[in-house]
Amino acid sequence: MSFSQLNTFRCCTFSPSEKKLGKVLLPQAASIVPRTNGTAEVNAAVLQSLDGTKKRIKEMFNKVDLSVSSYDTAWVAMVPSPNSGKEPFFPECVNWLLDNQLHDGSWGPPNLHQLLTKDALLSTLACILALKRWNIGEELIDKGLHFIESNLASATDREQPSPVGFGIIFPSMIESAMNLDVNLPLGGLTLDALLLRRDFELQRGNRSNSEGWRAYLAYISEGIGKSQDWEMVMKYQKKNGSLFNSPSTTAAAFTHLNNAGCLSYLRSLIEKFGSAVPTIYPLDNYARLSMVSSLESMGVDRHFREEIRSVLDETYRCWLQGDEDIFSGAGTCAMAFRLLRLHGYDVSADPLSQFSEDSFFNSLGGYLKDTGAALELFRASEVIIHPDESVLEKQHYWTSHFLKQELSNNLTQAHKLNNHIDQVDDALRFPSYATLGRLSSRKSIKYYNTDSTKILKSSYRCSNVGNEDFLKLAVEDFNMCQSIHREELKYLSRWVVESRLDKLEFARQKQAYCYFSAAATLFPPELSDARISWAKNGVLTTVVDDFFDVGGSEEELVNLIQLIEKWDVNAKTDSCSEQVEIIFSAIKSTINEIGANAFPRQQRSVTNHVIEIWLDLVKSMLKETQWLLNNSVPALDEYMENAYVSFALGPIVLPALYLVGPKLSEEAVWSFEFHQLYKLMSTCGRLLNDMQTFKRESAEGKLNAVTLAMLHGNGSATEEETFSEMKSIITIKRRELQRLVLQKDSLVPRACKDLFWNMCKIVHLFYAKHDGFTGHDLMKTVNGLTEEPIILSELQVESK
Repeated sequence: MSFSQLNTFRCCTFSPSEKKLGKVLLPQAASIVPRTNGTAEVNAAVLQSLDGTKKRIKEMFNKVDLSVSSYDTAWVAMVPSPNSGKEPFFPECVNWLLDNQLHDGSWGPPNLHQLLTKDALLSTLACILALKRWNIGEELIDKGLHFIESNLASATDREQPSPVGFGIIFPSMIESAMNLDVNLPLGGLTLDALLLRRDFELQRGNRSNSEGWRAYLAYISEGIGKSQDWEMVMKYQKKNGSLFNSPSTTAAAFTHLNNAGCLSYLRSLIEKFGSAVPTIYPLDNYARLSMVSSLESMGVDRHFREEIRSVLDETYRCWLQGDEDIFSGAGTCAMAFRLLRLHGYDVSADPLSQFSEDSFFNSLGGYLKDTGAALELFRASEVIIHPDESVLEKQHYWTSHFLKQELSNNLTQAHKLNNHIDQVDDALRFPSYATLGRLSSRKSIKYYNTDSTKILKSSYRCSNVGNEDFLKLAVEDFNMCQSIHREELKYLSRWVVESRLDKLEFARQKQAYCYFSAAATLFPPELSDARISWAKNGVLTTVVDDFFDVGGSEEELVNLIQLIEKWDVNAKTDSCSEQVEIIFSAIKSTINEIGANAFPRQQRSVTNHVIEIWLDLVKSMLKETQWLLNNSVPALDEYMENAYVSFALGPIVLPALYLVGPKLSEEAVWSFEFHQLYKLMSTCGRLLNDMQTFKRESAEGKLNAVTLAMLHGNGSATEEETFSEMKSIITIKRRELQRLVLQKDSLVPRACKDLFWNMCKIVHLFYAKHDGFTGHDLMKTVNGLTEEPIILSELQVESK
């Protein structure tokens, strides 16, 4: 049974060839998928409108834009001059506080989000302390105190999300303000409640005395003050002089220790940002890698190939040099590893060993249960391509368990402030090897948060990570491609009727599914010929599979093979039946069309190769038929040597390789690498198919890898043991396939190799047993890809 016989997805099939035909065929006239004038005009207008959007995004690669943190700026403003404790070291920061109080009396993010009131309270109190420290801005202080009085109830509201360390830092700053004779409008009960919670948190943490707790205490050092163990804190100093890349922590440390490294970091901040600083710096590597990841996940990375290559080249240089900014953060390191490896850079997983389960939870991020960093580690752990990468195996195990636990907690407030929960759910349900480009893009577009506000000790935004232009470009690009896909699907349906394939009563009509598998992976407009080749051959392999399975007599099967072998025949007179004539005519016209479309790209005729690909398939199908007719039971190896071809992925994938852009040389086509790519892909599909159809095919007396493995195992292997072994084989083959796809030293161009990997992902997706992916859900997914445009305004409303 071939790939086309899957219950919920019956359309696609493929196979390679290892011999060349003696004759040379000239290309015939290619058929052209018609485009309506309306569609062409609309798409031309869309492309023109997107030029400005793409230009702005390209410029963002050159500059990382971080929002200002009033909270951190206040702590830098409080640093005293070494020459005089009565003067600020950074007066420009004090001046910024004087000039940037908001109308409501607060300091903090403008257009205050209702869930960020604690952030505004913390920032406002820090700014009041800074102004009081230097005895200026009395009127501003009064307005700030009025804001605190009006919003103080939020400080004890457990439903409000808290900045990191709020429960310790805010009460401590209240005490500092009282020591400076600031007339805080606090009720006794509120102050008592805040102090009680602080003391309880400190006692609980001190009892645990974990490394994660110590890192947390060091991070919020400004809230600990003179009682802090500053020697312990300085263990976390980075090479750039900072503590945790945090201006506020570093400013507090310098105030207490006059550390030269801390001062160097603070001066670099002022030199770069002027009079106001962000809450975290540097963030450049993370931000640019996030841009690459977002553009890829949303399906618009092809517009920024040069910029992405530049980012990854620089990241790889930093990786080789052991750059602290790449390796010190779990999220940045994991994202760098994943993107570099997926783009073919030679990177080892060893640096990720520092983020083992114990190490992660003993870090600041682990203590704070940083879901975003854990998600990046999980994604990185999926890119296993070598047999000895136990680091990634272990990482996959603990991150998946942690993320499942976080998902089950259903943190509603976190859900409102970031999109990690949605992403976690999707990542756990659909592994990276079972996701399709356009399906993932649609989901990524839906989940993309243009606000993307994050909270550390204060909230911050980075436009490189959350940006309206990203969303606009992705939506317009998706809808433009969809309009082209819709026209192509209509054309494919007409072709089925014109080819009389709908007259074959035994054959399933699955052109929508076949086209879906093409458009989901080969979605750019310029790949139209490749999509049509993929989809037509998918339809034809479905028909031929049904023909060999139920629709044709042995005479008809042999006749069809003979016609393909002879090729230059009269289909009407040389066919033994109308069924054979219809099938052969459709195959011949499709192969000639592919040959004509490929000729200008490849500068040679490839028609002979495509014919042989088809011959390999029908001969393998005939062998299976003869095994059944003769009641033969082949050895498992013999069965698999034939079955990976009869699974019928060859006619779909291999001809399309000639139509995706790069020249595919004769040397590459007949290389061992090319055959391995094909065989590994098809073997994964065959085994996945046989596992799912095992019981039904056993009852029908049909050959199946599971049945043969148990039979030739002398009955010693149970069904469960056989399934476990097959899953292991599939995993090994899949990883070997991805390794071949990703390696740079290759005869086969990367754009061509990607098709093998894409088809491997298709078979994994459609043979996976996901609760939400029944036949009904699959049809909804097909419609979502070809019929339902994304409405930008609706996404913008949802993200607010």
